[in-house]
Amino acid sequence: MKRLRRRTTTLLSFALASSALGFCGFFVAKGDTKLFNRSNQVVIARDGNRSVFTMMNDYQGDAKDFARIVPIPVVPKREDLSIGDPSIIKKLDAYSAPRLVEYFDEDPCAPVMMEDMARPSAVPAPQSANAARADALGVKIEASYQVGEYDIVILSAKQQTGLATYLRAEGYKLPAGADELLGGYIKGGMKFFVVRVNMERFDKSGGGFLNPIVLSYTSEKFMLPIRLGTLNSPGEQDLTVYLLSPYGRVETSNYRTAPVPTDKEVPMLIKDQFASFYRHVFRKAYEREGKSVALLEYAWNTNNCDPCAGEPPTAAELKQAGVFWNQQEGFGGPPVPLPAAGQGPSQQAKPVFLTRLHVRYTRATFPEDLHFKLTDNQQTFQGRYILRHEAKSTKTCAASQGYQASLKRRAELQAQTLANLTGWDINHIRQRMAE
Repeated sequence: MKRLRRRTTTLLSFALASSALGFCGFFVAKGDTKLFNRSNQVVIARDGNRSVFTMMNDYQGDAKDFARIVPIPVVPKREDLSIGDPSIIKKLDAYSAPRLVEYFDEDPCAPVMMEDMARPSAVPAPQSANAARADALGVKIEASYQVGEYDIVILSAKQQTGLATYLRAEGYKLPAGADELLGGYIKGGMKFFVVRVNMERFDKSGGGFLNPIVLSYTSEKFMLPIRLGTLNSPGEQDLTVYLLSPYGRVETSNYRTAPVPTDKEVPMLIKDQFASFYRHVFRKAYEREGKSVALLEYAWNTNNCDPCAGEPPTAAELKQAGVFWNQQEGFGGPPVPLPAAGQGPSQQAKPVFLTRLHVRYTRATFPEDLHFKLTDNQQTFQGRYILRHEAKSTKTCAASQGYQASLKRRAELQAQTLANLTGWDINHIRQRMAE
């Protein structure tokens, strides 16, 4: 049996098969999602009531064992489904990642100087032969599609027992506690987006890895289901959400949104251990905020960045990421006001504002799914940590003595900042800095 040769990332869902589980500076490093274990990623482009989701898969094992179920508020049409490009998510990750930058002190003795998203061709799958059995259990097969290597079925149900019975009869092994959560989604009027790999099409495509799925729909609900994903998780999970909007930042509406610590000057020793440093920074911030907060890591108009952790996405790449509105050319165009309640989005050219939220969650700390709200807050933000090099000069002047004294004070402040950000022992930090 062909095995997946590369790890990709999942979101929103849980596995049903038994084997699944205004700055300046010089940019020097980034803290992307590869720093975190069980790090899931999702891209959501949202304007008005329309959302476009790009969903990656965090799965290792036989492709035949892959299965996912995602609660969604509507039944999508075939034209609302396509295969995405995994490089787009990598691009957004690199562009918006927390970053390490370097500054260089001035010599104290120097004078002061003033494209369209491609859709796969596929034939709609015929209605399942077990529709009658599903109907007897109160389960309705709303639609079924073939999309790339995936077979997709959209289900609705009248009650949790019938849905769970149907899924188990289809070979899905539901984790403990799934029935109750499924019942909650049914009461909320949600449908169920069920995905499996079609091994014949997967092998014909060359196998290798599972592609992301792009799903679009129109609904007043702007949310991301995460509760099902906690059922078979061995512990905490990390979720990075890249939210694209023409208005400004996107925030969580049922949990707090708080920024990660930023613009902090740290010792030079961090240059060679930025990955470990940022993991501890995030952990400390997460704990200080009570473990029930969405941490903001980036917010910026995609036409610009300063400093950039990666190249800004192009208009064509943003379109592939789900941006469906007419994009504003250039940076600094007039902001677009949020539409009034009940009013559809305007047709004028609009910017693309990227918000990166990082959520670490368990069933206890995040008992509800994530709900979002659009805002017109266009204030820029990035998680940024600063290295400052001493001036290298053999000159002496009146200012040089004061500068040398300031270096000792600065080093101590950097040590205290590093200890506060990470929880590391300050005496050990001082020792490392002395070395």
